[in-house]
Amino acid sequence: MNIENIVVVSPLYKELKELIESKSVQKKFRFLPEEKATKEDLEWADAFLAFNLKSDHDYSHVKWVHSLGAGVDSLLFNKDWDENVLLTRTICSFGQRIGEFSLSYILKDLQFHDQFDQQQKEKNWQPITPKLLSEQKVMIYGTGEIGLRTAEILASLGVEVFGVSLSGKQKEPFKKVMTVGAHFSELSNTDYIINTLPLTEKTEYLFNENIFKKVANIGFINVGRGRSIDETALFKALNESKVRFAVLDVFTEEPLPKESPLWEHPNVSVTPHISAVTTPDEAVECFVETLKNIEENQPLHNKVDVKKGF
Repeated sequence: MNIENIVVVSPLYKELKELIESKSVQKKFRFLPEEKATKEDLEWADAFLAFNLKSDHDYSHVKWVHSLGAGVDSLLFNKDWDENVLLTRTICSFGQRIGEFSLSYILKDLQFHDQFDQQQKEKNWQPITPKLLSEQKVMIYGTGEIGLRTAEILASLGVEVFGVSLSGKQKEPFKKVMTVGAHFSELSNTDYIINTLPLTEKTEYLFNENIFKKVANIGFINVGRGRSIDETALFKALNESKVRFAVLDVFTEEPLPKESPLWEHPNVSVTPHISAVTTPDEAVECFVETLKNIEENQPLHNKVDVKKGF
């Protein structure tokens, strides 16, 4: 594939321009904020780089679209895609970042940080014995690049890690990987759920009453996509203590509207989509590597299966 003209669309387009130019990539570029990208830019381009697009663009004119983030639902979800257009995504430290993010909230829970903070305010000396990671069972939804690295981090500390995927394909270090339809029997003994799944037609509102009614006093961490959750079912599960606490980093609408009740629920922690931030340096490294592999006809480990949506 011959790539000569490349359009880069991002709020960080100036920083990306500086970094790409430092790599001496011998191509013609246009660096733009999203609101400035036009049909003419797409007709000019061989390749289009963007992140979390809010506009509908016609990509049939380009040969290659590269997502500057790990997710591609803004490009594929409920949309038609021309399969002649190559779609790739950024793969970098997302798994490590999400694994550490999830671990931090699990440890906070096991070490009773909130309780001890409250007791300190009350000047109440009341010992509580922290729990061990090796006694915990975690269910990770999504066993791809991000879910797998999260599992490796947790398993290395003695956590018993189970996986749920659309295929059910077995992978180390998961003790067992199950399909979405065949994992319900394990839920009642699960201590924590971590969702890393992308948003597709099969994962939309996956976490609904059918799942939440089978859990007991769990911690729920969503670092996948906000639209994977039926919020009504989650609120019910929180109020019935099926879900002990929820850490939500992603939402159907971002920024999370100020009127959302999630802000004020006592057992919900809201973070502003920071569990796996794409740094400009990592984004450019992945782009340059992908461009090189395309032009040298090398395998693309970050190629998106547009039929599956990830």
